[in-house]
Amino acid sequence: MRAIVVESDQTLAWKEVPVPALGPKEVAIAVKATAINRADLMQRRGLYPPPPGASSVLGLECAGVVAAVGDETVRFQVGDSVCALLPGGGYAEQVVVDEGSVVPIPDGFDFVQAAALPEVYATAWLNLFIEAEMQPGERCVIHAGASGVGSAAIQLCGAFGVSCFVTIGSDEKRDYCRSLGAGAGHVRTNGSFKEAVMNWSESEGVDVILDPVGAGYLSDNLDSLRLGGRLVLIGLMSGARTELDMGKLMMKRLRVIGSTLRARPLVEKKTVMAELERYVWPKLADGSLSPQVDRVFPIAEADAAHALMASDETKGKVVLKV
Repeated sequence: MRAIVVESDQTLAWKEVPVPALGPKEVAIAVKATAINRADLMQRRGLYPPPPGASSVLGLECAGVVAAVGDETVRFQVGDSVCALLPGGGYAEQVVVDEGSVVPIPDGFDFVQAAALPEVYATAWLNLFIEAEMQPGERCVIHAGASGVGSAAIQLCGAFGVSCFVTIGSDEKRDYCRSLGAGAGHVRTNGSFKEAVMNWSESEGVDVILDPVGAGYLSDNLDSLRLGGRLVLIGLMSGARTELDMGKLMMKRLRVIGSTLRARPLVEKKTVMAELERYVWPKLADGSLSPQVDRVFPIAEADAAHALMASDETKGKVVLKV
């Protein structure tokens, strides 16, 4: 089979690689589409190695057709249309993954749309509703609101009764986020978001913040949270080190939650995917939620797709067709 390989000079090549072995509890998927995540760009640069046992091929999600099933699988059959959350390996013609990380494609979705779902919806659901235990009626700030995860998080907030505020990089992206259901937004080039958040929340602060930015936002994040608020840190785009005012944490009884998805135990990923299928997939099928695909590239043009994502000019997902 063929896959995208990261060469020694960090260029990408579409070339022959060994077919992955199928385990007894695994499903082999003939990949029709995969999607790009910022983690792929980091792995390509040698900054985010795959977890032990995972494929070294890039790609954390895919959609396609079941090509084979292991002897101990119980759910899927050859020919089923599915999408999957992957620890790696998605930029390829075929991938193998534990059956628990695979779900049917939502009714009415094509492979491109389905490939844009697993990683961003799993990330948003895990961190908002499992880690932060967000409840209807609460308020949430979503940083990088026009990203793939941000686009999913905005829609999940609206679907489950949570008001959300976004930070973004341009007026155009603010309008995009408003179209998805965000209540208001702040363009990061206009300075700190703290005052805008407090105005939007009527000086009360917010209950939950979803943050892929990291160090540069920590102080203002803590100031923007109300009593008992939760900050979920899912990325470090602005760096990993900064000062922390522990007095704010204590006096406001705040929680700072560090979270990753890729390296979690399989049993936890299965739980997330099962909850997505139960609570989120019906809302995708009935149109309450929708995948946000910015651009589609042939997989042989993965390098151009990476360059587009690195430009920070995208809204939603960038998908590769296999």
